[in-house]
Amino acid sequence: MDTFAKYLLTALICVVALGQFVQVITRYVLQVPVMGLEETMLYPTLWLYILGSVNASRENTHIRANVLEIVLKTERGHTILAIVGEVISLIVGLWLLSWAWDYTRYAWRVWRESPTLYIPTFYSDIALLAGLGLMMAYTCWHLWRHIRALRKGTSA
Repeated sequence: MDTFAKYLLTALICVVALGQFVQVITRYVLQVPVMGLEETMLYPTLWLYILGSVNASRENTHIRANVLEIVLKTERGHTILAIVGEVISLIVGLWLLSWAWDYTRYAWRVWRESPTLYIPTFYSDIALLAGLGLMMAYTCWHLWRHIRALRKGTSA
């Protein structure tokens, strides 16, 4: 799974960079804008953003300000703090996931299309649901690891 995520994110960032490069060259150097390039770049850009968040959740490398870790001196206290943080993340994430599900149902019902190329936007809209679902799965995984570490008396 790590290898797949690494190659997928690399491919997406290369596609976005190439699209932006083509846009700059054609628009500012050749003075000939490519119609619809912004629309087609929406898909890999949005998926890159969401899957990058999923990757941070998978690696447990989200930016956090754990000020309480300074006060807590024991490893057990750090693990309990991590469990509380994961539970709060899970509650907020599941709430957002329910909103993403409602939005996905709306996007499916309305079936919007991009203005120039008439590409269905549903395929970019579903990225939010997929990303939040994966992030909640990884949050559950990390929560389980912290609880297991607390029971064993080790650090996760």
